[in-house]
Amino acid sequence: MSVRVINLSLKNKIMPYITMLRPEIAFMDITLPASSAMLAYYFATGDLPNLWLLLLATIGGFFAITSSYVFNDCVDVDIDLINLPNRPLPSGQVSRRSAFIYATALALIAVFISFYMNPESFVVLLIALFIITLYSVFFKRKTPFSFIPVGLAYGLVPIGIWLAFAPAGILTPAVGPYFTGMASALADLKLTYLLPLPALFFGLMICMTDWGFTLAGVSRDVEGDRQKGAPTLPVTYGIPLTAKFILIIWVIGIVLSIAIGLSANLGPLYFIIALLSGFWMLLHCVKFIKNPTPELGGRLFVDGSNYRGVMFSAMILDILLLVFVDVYPTLLEFFGF
Repeated sequence: MSVRVINLSLKNKIMPYITMLRPEIAFMDITLPASSAMLAYYFATGDLPNLWLLLLATIGGFFAITSSYVFNDCVDVDIDLINLPNRPLPSGQVSRRSAFIYATALALIAVFISFYMNPESFVVLLIALFIITLYSVFFKRKTPFSFIPVGLAYGLVPIGIWLAFAPAGILTPAVGPYFTGMASALADLKLTYLLPLPALFFGLMICMTDWGFTLAGVSRDVEGDRQKGAPTLPVTYGIPLTAKFILIIWVIGIVLSIAIGLSANLGPLYFIIALLSGFWMLLHCVKFIKNPTPELGGRLFVDGSNYRGVMFSAMILDILLLVFVDVYPTLLEFFGF
């Protein structure tokens, strides 16, 4: 057998497993944990995190997110046979048993990494995995508001990553100059265990935008959900109403993205890119309202991931500039505050 045939056979075996990780939205899923880690450490110390720990957190966050995708594929094979028949499970490229083992392995790697990095991060990850599992096995086929637990689970991702680099003090001592000052100022109020505002805004932003992101995806999948009795919001209330709700959610999410930058005192690059990409995202939401079809819902699903990937990348670049370029100002310094 030639090397070319062996390589082709190996590729055919591996590609379905890569496909289940949703490479079309991997940009978002990689930059989310990376930006969360960098913002947490920068906010606490004014510096960059250890590169090895940053890579670990990024891998752990990516595997935690993608394990939920693979597990959802295991549960939704009947729906995907209608909506996405060419995907690995409905097309028979991967068995349900193999996919379940794959999802479990991804989740366990994420769990081990979070436990190694910080017990608080470990606890948050377990809660997030529990919530997203409930969504797949129960909520999706029971209520039109099943998108709510999805947002809650993914909103915990930046919180868990943040705690790995800047503990809030519940299970381990708070670190960094910010936390020392906070502890001194708030000791009498017993509020030293609270997460700082950028972490809370980050979690809320992911939660809210994930509602819009998820609802765009289920708008694409409306036919299969309807046939298999999954009462998603588009099935129950129609795609036109869902499209309007998505616009409202994205407006709130983009406002929260600005709140992250203001509370963390980031620089002008972050705000410029966040505002421009946010405006671009809202234009696409308006297009979906004008033409509320499953096909456009699928496009908006990918648009939402691209927007968030760009926003997270802008945060990473901005932090690098703040650390390495002495003359680069924060937004408040830029305006003379």
